[in-house]
Order: sequence, then C-alpha cells, then structure tokens
Amino acid sequence: MAWWIGGVATAGVLWLVWTNVAAVVAASGKLHDEVSAVPGGRVGVVFGTSPWIGDRENLYFRYRIDAAAELWKAGKLRCILVSGDNENRSYNEPEYMIEALVEAGVPEEMIAADYAGFRTLDTVYRAKEVFGAERVTFISQQFQNERAAYLAKAKDLDFVGYNARDVEGSGGFKTKLREIGARLKMWLDVRVLGTEPRFYGDKEELPG
Repeated sequence: MAWWIGGVATAGVLWLVWTNVAAVVAASGKLHDEVSAVPGGRVGVVFGTSPWIGDRENLYFRYRIDAAAELWKAGKLRCILVSGDNENRSYNEPEYMIEALVEAGVPEEMIAADYAGFRTLDTVYRAKEVFGAERVTFISQQFQNERAAYLAKAKDLDFVGYNARDVEGSGGFKTKLREIGARLKMWLDVRVLGTEPRFYGDKEELPG
C-alpha cells in the first residue's frame, strides 16, 4: 500500500514539475530583458493588477507600467492594449493602467482597454479573437510572460515578451509559490478542459 501511495505522490510531483517547465519551454527564445532586443511594430499587451496592496504601492503594477512606457518611448509598439479586471464599479484595472501610462508619457489615444481580462487566459485569447491582434508583445514579469507564452502557442498567436522588473522579498516569494498552481491550471485549461474566456463579445478595433 505504501509503495502505491508513494508512486502516486511521485507521479503527482512530476506532473507538477512538467506543467511548470512547459511554460518555460514555450517561452524559450521569445522573452527579452532589453528594450533593444524587442522587435517593433507589435501590439503591447499589459497584464492587469491592482496599483495597491492594502495601503502600499504594488510594485508589480509599477514595474509593468514602467516597462510598457519604455517600449513605447523606444518606438517598439504600434499601440498598447491594457487588460484586466473590471468586475465592479469600485475596481477597474484597465482604467488604473491607462491613467498611469498617460502619466508616463503614452498618448491616451494609442491605448485600448480590455475590461474582461479576468485571467491571463482571458487576456491572451481575447487579444486575438476580440481585438484582432496578430502580433503581440506581452508586458509583465517573466513568470507571467512564460505562462502567457504557453497560452499564446495554444492559440496560435504570434508573440514575444518583454520582462518587467521582478519583485523581491516575501511578496515576490509568495507570488512564485502561487505561480506553481497557476501553471497547473494553465496546463489543464489547454490540454484537458478546453477553457475559453468568461466573455468574448463584439469585435473591437485597436488604435494605430
């Protein structure tokens, strides 16, 4: 009995490891840390998060905005699509991102908003199916860009990624732990469940 339990546990661990490695493999050679290495002419897709954690600034948000503004000022982007949660009146990630990007020097008319980017999967799939983006640059921390890469390959979406500065310390460690489960869900969504975004809706046009 013990050997059977041990075998199941080992198989489970190996499966968990594979789902995490699969995202890394999907992103291999497609993610960049330097602005100069990023190809131009693509739609920048910025993944949403809250600007605050309690009463503190959320550095994940700040660093993604900084990265998007860097690419824009370097002439690397055709336009920017901000995608995030807008589930209630008092919380609107796309609007927070638009405001921050405009403050950082990005023209507001070159920013489109996806208000139904509840998950990374929703953002990636909707970028292609709703907004008609054919060539995108994902803008987030490396861990999320890797997961987005796996989803983009499943959707046959032409992508590269620009890695925003990561967050260190205890907050960053907790995020990395959560990412293990997120990648397991990623694999199940694509390979087993055939998950689609919560909403698709009418087609929307991108600027530029």
